[in-house]
Amino acid sequence: MKNLLAAICISVSAFSFAQDYSVPAASPRQKVEQQFSMSKISIDYGRPGVKGRKIFGDLVPYGQVWRAGANSSTKITFGQAVNFGGKTVQAGTYGLFIVPTEKEWKVILNKDFQQWGAYTYDPKQDVVDVTVPVSKLADKQEWFEITLNPTDENSGNLVIKWDMAQAEVPLKPNKLDTVIKISDKLKEIKKIESDSTKKS
Repeated sequence: MKNLLAAICISVSAFSFAQDYSVPAASPRQKVEQQFSMSKISIDYGRPGVKGRKIFGDLVPYGQVWRAGANSSTKITFGQAVNFGGKTVQAGTYGLFIVPTEKEWKVILNKDFQQWGAYTYDPKQDVVDVTVPVSKLADKQEWFEITLNPTDENSGNLVIKWDMAQAEVPLKPNKLDTVIKISDKLKEIKKIESDSTKKS
């Protein structure tokens, strides 16, 4: 009986351990979320490492669409309409792709955010694309990284860097969308105040 109880305890412990941990990923998944204007922006992407390889122009060929990360496609979600590098993008989730060249990158938002890599990428599903310059980093970025850097309380830059390369896409709230959200929020506050007065 004691042996049976011990075996059950070991099995339960092993099951619990398996639920909390998984096999280490060669390209760990990263989730980034940040408040932006009246809502937030979130990004879900895989982080490959340089690992002594030549990246741009070799592992990531110039002139070809790339998933902007590793494994399943990179997903970016906007909680409100934004100005993405000068072009309006509606609130929603998109696949983020890049077509790199030596001096500039075309950064693409695509309707299909559930594909694996860029193997089924369809340019007909593109929502917008913007071309931004590439700068050379002073220090090597070993792990691919996407960050959101505020430039003020209502705008920021989507920063993409890996190896010795970095590119930035400026982000601003869509003015009309922001006005509508503020208007809706004011209406909500007035309703709460009105209901509160009626109860008094």
